[in-house]
Amino acid sequence: MKVQHGIITLMAAAWLAGLSFPLLAESSTLNGSVQTKVRTAPHSSVYRARTASTRYRGAYTYRDERTYWQRHPMQKGAAIGAGVGAVGGGITGLISGRGIVRGAAIGAGTGAGVGMVRTSQTLKRHPVIRDTATGGLVGLGLGWASSRRGNTIGKTAGVGAAAGLGWGLLKDLQ
Repeated sequence: MKVQHGIITLMAAAWLAGLSFPLLAESSTLNGSVQTKVRTAPHSSVYRARTASTRYRGAYTYRDERTYWQRHPMQKGAAIGAGVGAVGGGITGLISGRGIVRGAAIGAGTGAGVGMVRTSQTLKRHPVIRDTATGGLVGLGLGWASSRRGNTIGKTAGVGAAAGLGWGLLKDLQ
């Protein structure tokens, strides 16, 4: 049993470390600069430092002043979802007696999935499917964090998907 807790803890630590790599890469890229020849106006060119946030549109350049989270909304949604899911999964694991760390790891994974579903540009055009997928993922996470059998996980995912579908259909009625 202790080996399983160690494996789950290592998986959660690896996932959290993987989440921080884009942030570290962004900061190290912005600290350094590369000299490149950039066209700033038609028929004229100058040498200037090019950073990761310099964008090219036609013959002109502009600097993208947005933050990392503004440029990567799916990463932001996954990070927020993972945090909320970790808290919810930890509470579910505590209540069910299956373990706080196990529940938090499962909740973080499913929460990241929910965050990505909620911020998807494709699913924004299909709100009922987005709500159904969200409900299914939440049900999957809750069932997985609190159960000992795979049969229960499938049932809770189905109930969550049905609840999400009901919510998606009923929220727009007037």
